[in-house]
Amino acid sequence: MAYRVCFVCTGNICRSPMAESVFRSRIVEAGLDGVVETDSAGTDGWHAGDGADPRAVAVLEENGYAGDHTARRFDPSWFGRLDLVIVLDTSHLRTLRRLAPTQRDADKVRLLRSYDPGAGDDLDVPDPYYGETDDFSTCLEMVEAASDGLLSSIREQAEGRAA
Repeated sequence: MAYRVCFVCTGNICRSPMAESVFRSRIVEAGLDGVVETDSAGTDGWHAGDGADPRAVAVLEENGYAGDHTARRFDPSWFGRLDLVIVLDTSHLRTLRRLAPTQRDADKVRLLRSYDPGAGDDLDVPDPYYGETDDFSTCLEMVEAASDGLLSSIREQAEGRAA
């Protein structure tokens, strides 16, 4: 059984698809494709069915990541099949922990930047939606910085499932 990770932001068109794409790339590089599965969703359904923000796609593709994506809303029934729910800011953390049907499920929800040793005390990835392209680049840098730590954190558990 694969180790399943879902990245969650507000609308699922900027931060979480960027995190999903970067982390999927890390999984493939680590040889864990099929052992670790990743997807993403939003706390709200405003953009369900839409593609990722074109600025997010451009920044991803300029940096060698896949930009294909279709937004969807997080469904609390998914907690049972997920091992980890990675959120991009503290508002998402509060929302998903409230939606979790059990304490065990609430404990699966973690902030992405908590896996970046250089993040300091501010663990939010700012929403680039109302910003400029540079804000999307900054978002990507934060996601990349945390992705290696996240992969290290789950590698042993994920590889144990493949054995």
